[in-house]
Amino acid sequence: MSKSPVTCHVLDSSIGKPAAGVPVQLQQLRSADGPATSFDILAEGVTDYDGRCMQLYPEAAPGQKREDLIKLQAGKLYKVVFKTKDYFESTGRKCFYPWVEITFEVANPAEHYHIPLLISPYSYTTYRGS
Repeated sequence: MSKSPVTCHVLDSSIGKPAAGVPVQLQQLRSADGPATSFDILAEGVTDYDGRCMQLYPEAAPGQKREDLIKLQAGKLYKVVFKTKDYFESTGRKCFYPWVEITFEVANPAEHYHIPLLISPYSYTTYRGS
C-alpha cells in the first residue's frame, strides 16, 4: 500500500523521542464564508511507535482502494489536527496546548505533503517536511 498524500511525524522534544499514540485528523476546508470557518474530516489516524502517521486515509468500503478516497486539490486549504493532550496525559504530564492545528494550502496535488510537529508540554513548532 502506498503512503497517503499527507503524512506526519510527531517528536516529543522534551524527552528526545518519537510521540507514539497521538490521535491525528486530516481535514479539508468546507467554508470560510461568514463568521465561522468550517472543515470536514477526511481521515483519522494515530502516530505509531516511531511517531509517524503514514496512512491518513478514510476507511474503505469493500472493493474500494483507500488510495482512491483522498485526492488533494490545488488551491484548497487543509489542516492536520494533533490531539496532544491525549498524548501528554497518557505519559502522566499536563500540557498547555490540548491540540495543535496546522493549516496549509495545496499548491500541487501531485506532491506529497509531510507535516512534522515537534512538541513539548508548553510549546510546539512545525515546518514543511519532505
